[in-house]
Amino acid sequence: MQRQALLPARRALLAGLFLLLAGCGGLPETLADTPSDVTATAATERPAASRMLSGDYERAIQSDGRTRTYIVHLPPVYDSVTPLPLVVVLHGGGGNAAGTEKQTGMSAKADQAGFIAVYPNGTGPLDDRLLTWNTWNCCGYAEQRNVDDVAFIRALVAQLARDERIDPARIFATGLSNGGMMSYRLACEAADLFAAIAPVSGALNTDACAPAQPVSVIAFHGTADQNVPYNGGRGTKSFPGTRPNRDDQPVSYAIGFWTAFDQCDPTPQRTQTGSIARDDYTGASGTAVTLVTINGGGHAWPGGQRLAAFLDAPTQEISATDAIWDFFAQHPKS
Repeated sequence: MQRQALLPARRALLAGLFLLLAGCGGLPETLADTPSDVTATAATERPAASRMLSGDYERAIQSDGRTRTYIVHLPPVYDSVTPLPLVVVLHGGGGNAAGTEKQTGMSAKADQAGFIAVYPNGTGPLDDRLLTWNTWNCCGYAEQRNVDDVAFIRALVAQLARDERIDPARIFATGLSNGGMMSYRLACEAADLFAAIAPVSGALNTDACAPAQPVSVIAFHGTADQNVPYNGGRGTKSFPGTRPNRDDQPVSYAIGFWTAFDQCDPTPQRTQTGSIARDDYTGASGTAVTLVTINGGGHAWPGGQRLAAFLDAPTQEISATDAIWDFFAQHPKS
């Protein structure tokens, strides 16, 4: 009884800490009190490769002097012999790996399509929640301490390549909000590693993106997003944090950069279904850039779960998870 009575106060404290420290593109996309434990379908410790089973495994590695954690999901087709695609799924600001696995449904898609999904954790004051990524001018703890998240993701992929069988031509990244910004940063600074990215409600908040080679991009963004505004600027739901004058670049800036860099046809093929507008730009050497605009859509993962009542409701007119995998499957590294 005493422990139950303390829970509301603890949650309030955690929420307050996030408002003070996160400094990301808006309210946390996952609940601050998301359970930090991982319910594994096989085991939480990695057994010998010959005994690896499908399911979730919680692991840790060292990067830049820090212990970094992640959840890896192995699909039923995993046999430790056949190389499989890898999708890195990055949580939003204030979230964590377990929350974004639930929010996106990417593990179910991995089981259906036959790829490995990995959910890294960012950094924060509480180890397993209220976590952020360092994405140029955002967000919170990770930005304040200049955490080298690109190095962490590189180390993570290298570790997975040693532990599992990863197809090096089919390594991809996606994420929501601050995680979407991180996927943009990976494309800018780790283009040698990633074949394609899929930012959701993110922004390319740099004018110094210099990819080593082309990267295919599919981006999703709602026109009514008040956290990371579609047309750029400062959202009404955006917390200033350590950057009181931080503005987000518009979606058009990111699409303009990538269509130019990937040498795409400047005239897209547009399709419209209900509130969903899709612009497909064909690039050189098999690359492509696609923008999926959710007219009237807010700050959410399209087709995903709404993890708290105060978060924007995701449209159910389209599944970002399905569309992302379809795009990734068509755009391996050449």
